[in-house]
Amino acid sequence: MARSILHMLTPLKHMSPFDVNMAVDAGFEVVTAYTGVTLTEVGPLVQDSIFSRAPQDGARTGLFIAGKNAEDALDMVDRARKAFVPPFVNHVFADPAGSFTTGAAMVAQVNKALRDRFGEGLPGQRIVIFGGAGVVAYVAAVIGAIEGARPVLVGHDGQERVSKIAATMKWRFDIDVEAVDGAGGEARRAAIAQADVILSAGPAGVAILSAEDLDHAPKLKVASDVNAVPPAGIAGIDVNAACAPLPSGRGVGIGALAVGDVKYRTQAGLFRRMLASSEPLCLDFRDAYRLAVEIAG
Repeated sequence: MARSILHMLTPLKHMSPFDVNMAVDAGFEVVTAYTGVTLTEVGPLVQDSIFSRAPQDGARTGLFIAGKNAEDALDMVDRARKAFVPPFVNHVFADPAGSFTTGAAMVAQVNKALRDRFGEGLPGQRIVIFGGAGVVAYVAAVIGAIEGARPVLVGHDGQERVSKIAATMKWRFDIDVEAVDGAGGEARRAAIAQADVILSAGPAGVAILSAEDLDHAPKLKVASDVNAVPPAGIAGIDVNAACAPLPSGRGVGIGALAVGDVKYRTQAGLFRRMLASSEPLCLDFRDAYRLAVEIAG
């Protein structure tokens, strides 16, 4: 059997050591990184990878798309797929900044909490997402909308930037995502006034919502924070919290390490799925979410 090879592509200066470790621990025998990769360079790199091996070895060759931007990664996936010349096809797996698996894990944990604590699912839930211009927020919003929820992106610097992101989501996925202003305490409190779910995907170590802010979310059922660096993004959510009651007495909280456990197992699981499959796979956040739901239970 041909050796398993993973080609890791990123537009950034460095490939993430986290992703390299995950790929090697999952079982890839050879892992090599290509940095500073532009969109136009994806096609030639992909064709070098497919034509240097027999067609039956395509399932022993993987392409991992990294970076820090969800739409750039999706464009790279599209360019890679267009470069294939069947039967010369390889695996493709996109997870820029670990965001596809992190966002998938976050929504999967929320889905589990809604089901176990409230007997409800995602459809119809108003999910208010802070860090709205970031990549984890992007993924969480798209997954939520696909699953029937009503996502809302909150912009820390106003509404304009998140409105443009919501518009690109509409164009790319034909989904509706609301965008609101979150610049200032009053705006943040207005954003959560009708929230069923609050997600914090802002920068590490930045406090976004205080305990007093949460008093302005009377409908809140579940809140989740992916920030593991003190202070918490949402006050009162411990990093280890797994459906722990919130200090306000309304709803439950899910902490960064509870999300991270599912994220870690999801990314590892998708790498192993590539290694186990006899046919080339193309994996993105939708595949990550389906697996994360299984893992979350």
